[in-house]
Order: sequence, then C-alpha cells, then structure tokens
Amino acid sequence: MDVESLQKSGRRRRGCLDAFLVASITFLFVAVTAVALGGAMVVMELRSKLNSPSRSLQVGTSHQTGDAPSSGYKMQNFAYLQATSSDVNNFTMRWAPVEYGPGNSVGSSFVFDEDQHSLKPQQTGIYFIYIDLNLTCTFRCQAGVLRVKVGDKLTCEVELPEKADTIPVSKKCWTVSLINEQGLVTKMIAPKELQYWKVEMNSSGLGMFLVD
Repeated sequence: MDVESLQKSGRRRRGCLDAFLVASITFLFVAVTAVALGGAMVVMELRSKLNSPSRSLQVGTSHQTGDAPSSGYKMQNFAYLQATSSDVNNFTMRWAPVEYGPGNSVGSSFVFDEDQHSLKPQQTGIYFIYIDLNLTCTFRCQAGVLRVKVGDKLTCEVELPEKADTIPVSKKCWTVSLINEQGLVTKMIAPKELQYWKVEMNSSGLGMFLVD
C-alpha cells in the first residue's frame, strides 16, 4: 500500500472541499448582498414617490388635455391638502387645497368641506391615505408624543424630543383602507408640554388617492 499516495489523495480531496466551501460562501454572500440592495432600492423609490405629492399632481395633470387616458394617477382620483395652522393643540386640524393654474389639488372625485375641514371621496373604494407632519421647536421645547388621527382610518404618532434648536422633526404615516363615502376629519391630540412646538405649514399635508 502506497501511504504517501493516499496522503496526497486525501490532501487533494480536502483542498477541493475547502475550495467548494469558499465558493459556496462567496456565492451566498453575493446573493444576499444583491437581494438587500434590491430591497433598499425599492424602499427608496417608494419613499421618494411618497415624499413628492407635487410630482403626483404633475403626473395627474399632464394628460388632462390629451385624448388618451393617462397610465398614471388621474387627477380626479387624487386629493392633497396643506396645513393652514401652525398650532400644536387639541383641535381639528385646518387644511386647504393647493392652488395651481385654474384648478387646485382636490380632484373632482372628492369633496372638501372648508368649514368642517373634512375630505370626502364621492365613491366607495380602497384608498391610499397618507399624512406628512413636520414640526419645529420655537423655544426650549419639552419632549412628548403628538397624535394625529385621520377619521378612524389612520393614527399618526410623532415622538418629539426635548430640544431648543429649530431643526425640524418629520414623520410620515400612511394606510390603505376601504372608505364608504365618508368625510374624514383630522384631529390633533397634544399634551400641554408641547405648546412651544409648531407645525410647518408649507411641508405638512394630507393626501389621498383611489387605489381600486
């Protein structure tokens, strides 16, 4: 029996096995990295779309004069309202449409009640509802939790830290829900210690569009 030959053969098999394991680990690492990057890109794309209500408006209005229907969101099925009060208090939040050209940011499939500050779709369906909240501190602000409720469909909680600078705190909340032609009123619930916080009106808004 050639002992040296058997030892060499054993070393070759171990070498092949080591190479196979290294290749397998490398492949798995590359695959996991690719999946993670793909997922991150999808999330970033979704966030960028949600962060641009004006872009949605442009998509919806760019085909209004054409004969062919738009493949994007139709303006009549989209609504966006901007905050008109900077108060942080226990009250009904005040909203207003964004004016542009001859129209505004509330599509014809919605009714906005300026007195009640309620937004109502005129047809039953599944709607995507989102709210953007941006708040800044005006003077030695205390920490606390601000709650904003859009009807019974969406509750958004913003954890505000103790701070004295004016760097804004931002929060976006969203949901997909069935709405049966009901008006949605937005209620703010704020503890007294948040009195020195204020809502940034130009960058805080409520949006809704028909999904199905």
